[in-house]
Formats: sequence, structure tokens, C-alpha cells
Amino acid sequence: MIGSDIPPNQTLYVNNLYEKVKKEELKKCIYALFSQFGKILDVVALKTYRLRGQCWVVFADVAAATNAMRSLQGYPLYDKPMRIAYAKTKSDTVAKLDGTFAEKNKKERKKVNDEAREALQARAKEREAAAANAAASGMAPPAKPSDQNPPHEILFVQNLPEATNNQMLTMLFQQFPGFKEVRMVDGRPGIAFVEFENDTQSSVAMSGLQGFKITPTHAMSVSFAKQG
Repeated sequence: MIGSDIPPNQTLYVNNLYEKVKKEELKKCIYALFSQFGKILDVVALKTYRLRGQCWVVFADVAAATNAMRSLQGYPLYDKPMRIAYAKTKSDTVAKLDGTFAEKNKKERKKVNDEAREALQARAKEREAAAANAAASGMAPPAKPSDQNPPHEILFVQNLPEATNNQMLTMLFQQFPGFKEVRMVDGRPGIAFVEFENDTQSSVAMSGLQGFKITPTHAMSVSFAKQG
């Protein structure tokens, strides 16, 4: 079905795809299927946990995208019927062509910074309220949690299962803007360091994955790494 509230555009969102196929194989298959309807500028498929089973196809013009969507809607790729709709937002490829890419990135960075600031302010208020309640009841204030190190672009991750590897953590953290790399520590299973471009972006990732259970018995503990 063609989406009703999303205006026609050059980029199609395709989901309900077979999740176990390799990314490059999927991109080649999607390109072969969709290119018969017009010039394709890009096929975007990611293998992060949240984005498996879906991709984006960027056509050179809206007419080709519309024709492809109508013709391939429900097509059984790897025995699963594809669901196709217009993408909600303009692709980076199209944005670069029409000159709006820089402005888009600027808005996205502002949004991320605002969200991070709000998250940090909310956590600070929670700590202040807990300390006030403790003082009112005559109890000692709770000990400062480990994430009270000053904000830092590098995160310290603990309580990981021994089998955790670099690739597993990369899949988790690369969902967040500004991700740079994961560094495991030789001879020290259960811990890792994850670096972002700045401490605002690392704060967003820390809030998003704090307590994430890699296994039923291992909830990740994420804090700012000590500086110096």
C-alpha cells in the first residue's frame, strides 16, 4: 500500500526483509530488483540490531520510485513479502544533491545536543530529589554512582559477559551519533571502553544503553571514563 500521509519522494523505505542475509548480498539483490524501474542513486542497508530487515532505496526521480513501489509491493524476496512505502525523510544522498545536507546535519546535531542536555538535567534533578528525601528522613544520602566522573567522550562499560567481543559492542553503540570505536582490554574480560566524538554524544549513548541486558544475567553498567 502506498503511504497516505507521507508525500511522494525519491526514497523508498523497504521492510519485512529476511534478516539473516548478509548486508552486501541484500544490497545487490535490492539493486537488481529496483533498478529496472529507473536510475538508483543509493541503497542503504544496515546490520545494527534495530535496523535489520529493512533498507532504503534512493531513486534519481520520484516517478521511478513510485513505479517501483507499485510494481514490487508484496514481492516475495527470500520468501518474505516486501513492504514498501515512501521514506519519511529525505535521504542524505538526495540532500547532498540539492544542497540541504549541511542544514539537515546542523538540525540533527542540535536535536541530539538538546536531548542529551535534557537527559542529564533530568538525572541531576532525580539525584537532588533523592538527596533531599534522604536529608528529610535523617538518612545518609546515597553514594554517588560511578557515572559521576566528569562528562567525557569515552565511556567505561562494565559487567559484560566473558564472551562479549568488539563486534557485539560495536553493533550496540554504533546506533548512536558520533560513535568512533570500541576498545576491549586484553586479559580483562567483562569491561570495555567506547569512544565518541564528544561528551554530549557519549551521554546520549550512556542514557540509551544503561542497564541494557546482553544476557538475562548481565545488565551493562555504563559510566564516563576517568580523565587523565
